[in-house]
Amino acid sequence: MANQQPTPNHSSSEEVDLGQLFQLIGNGFRKFFQFIGNIFKGIFHTVILFLLFLQKHFIKFAIAAVVGLALGIYLDMVKKPKYISTMVVEPNFNSVQQLYNNVNFYNELAEAEDSIALAEALDVNVKEAAKLKKFVVESYSDENQKIQLFDKFVRSLDSTTKKAIDMENYLKNFNSMDARFHTISVTATNNTVAKKIQPSIIKSISRNEYFQLQQSISDKNISLQDSLYKKQLMEVDSLQRLYKRVMEKEAEKPQQGTNISLGENGSQENKELALINQVDKLKQNLVLLNEERANKSSILNVISAFPRRGVEIKGILNSYKFWIPLGFIGIALLMLSILDLNTYLKKYKQE
Repeated sequence: MANQQPTPNHSSSEEVDLGQLFQLIGNGFRKFFQFIGNIFKGIFHTVILFLLFLQKHFIKFAIAAVVGLALGIYLDMVKKPKYISTMVVEPNFNSVQQLYNNVNFYNELAEAEDSIALAEALDVNVKEAAKLKKFVVESYSDENQKIQLFDKFVRSLDSTTKKAIDMENYLKNFNSMDARFHTISVTATNNTVAKKIQPSIIKSISRNEYFQLQQSISDKNISLQDSLYKKQLMEVDSLQRLYKRVMEKEAEKPQQGTNISLGENGSQENKELALINQVDKLKQNLVLLNEERANKSSILNVISAFPRRGVEIKGILNSYKFWIPLGFIGIALLMLSILDLNTYLKKYKQE
């Protein structure tokens, strides 16, 4: 009995450990919320300092805004109005890249104010070329058109490749040059010059020898396919007349007794139905072929031409009375901030 060792109190030890654990968790939450609170305090303090800064220099900002507004109104009154004209085109025979290259070339000449080169490229006089300020070309397609292009793309693939193509990835990585329609926008200080340069923009694509060769081959292929479809229609029509004569001959034969042959009649009806379906299919192919002939009649189809007169560009975002006051206020803010910072650094150095 004297040698018996006292057993440790495990329950009290576990209570101590749990208490320390809860204390640590509580301290962690308290520090976390203090950290969040300090962030909000810092943001609030910064906002207050900025408002005090604005209050201190309010008159200076107001003067800068008024001066900028007056200057902007004056510049808006004396500046030449700008007009925008838009044309929608459908490039054929992979000519879309050439179209983008040409339009970007015109835009570079306009930005460089090279009126002589621009006049030569667009077949207008130098005075009219000087009125051209900006050229933009971009794709014109919505989700429905993209889905149609995806469907056309998938149909051209074999069954194995189709399984590896995902529509979402196709739409996500859609190349703007794959679009069917494209818009060409011209900004100028003359509202009629865009209409004058339209033929030159189209000719710059149409006179390309490679695209002319592609168009010639396409026309020949369409004509050949058209003749084949028409020949097949004539052959199917001859077969229909032949079946009709055969059936008339069989109907003229005297019937002896009762003869029921469902299999033979059914076979004849199936052949007639197959011929009718073949005629419908050939006619549908001819319709599609005519649509293709119409779509590919030109290297560059003009869906919507430039209007006779461009639309004047208006709006507050395109006016000097918006941007100049904003710029003056920004400059005043920067200069006053630098002056206040310099004053603060001097006081900090003295302390």
